Amino acid sequence: MFVSRETPLVLASASPRRRELLSLAGVPLEVRESRVEEVIAPGEDAENFTRRVARRKAEDVAASLPPGRFVLGADTTVVLDGEILQKPRDAADAARMLSRLSGRTHRVLTAVTVLCTGPAAREEILESSEVTFRELDPALVEGYVRTGEPLDKAGAYGVQGRAALLVRSIRGSYTNVVGLPLCETILLLERLCAFRAFEGSPA
Repeated sequence: MFVSRETPLVLASASPRRRELLSLAGVPLEVRESRVEEVIAPGEDAENFTRRVARRKAEDVAASLPPGRFVLGADTTVVLDGEILQKPRDAADAARMLSRLSGRTHRVLTAVTVLCTGPAAREEILESSEVTFRELDPALVEGYVRTGEPLDKAGAYGVQGRAALLVRSIRGSYTNVVGLPLCETILLLERLCAFRAFEGSPA
C-alpha cells in the first residue's frame, strides 16, 4: 500500500497552507475536512492537546474510508508562558494576543498523525519551533488586525502572510510555524507509505 495518484493521501484538514506545502513535494492529495472540535481538556498541556487533536482529526476522517488509504491529520498550537493561544474569538481578542506576543519569544507546536485504514499502521510526530516577535506598538497591532488575517489563525498571526513583518527570528522549522513541518512530514510518509518526494509514486 502506498500513496499515488490512484490512491492519494487524504488530508484531514481544509487548511490551504497545509495543502500548498504538501503540493510543493508533489504529494497527491484528496482533502476531507474533519469535524473534530479543538477543545482543551482540563489540565491538558500543549503537547498532549496538540497530539490528541491531530490524532482525532485523522481518525475522524479515516472512519469513513475503505481499507488501504492513508490519512494525515495535523494540528498547530501557539504557546506562550504555558498557555495555548487558539484562534481569536474576534478582533479584540486578536489584538490582545498580539500585544502579549509583542517583543517576546513563544513556541509553535505542530503534531502530525498519518495512519492507514484497515491494517494497523500509524506514525506520529511533534515539531516545536521558537518564534520571536519585534516590539509591536498599538497602531501596528490595530493595522494588522484590520487586515482580517489574524482572525482564523492560532495565536492570531500567519507568518506566511503579512505577519512576516512582525517576526524578528524563527528557531527551528519555518514550515512548522506555517502549519506543517514539511521535511519531517515527508520523512514520515517515506517510512510509512513508501512515498517518494516530487514524484508521488512508490519508492
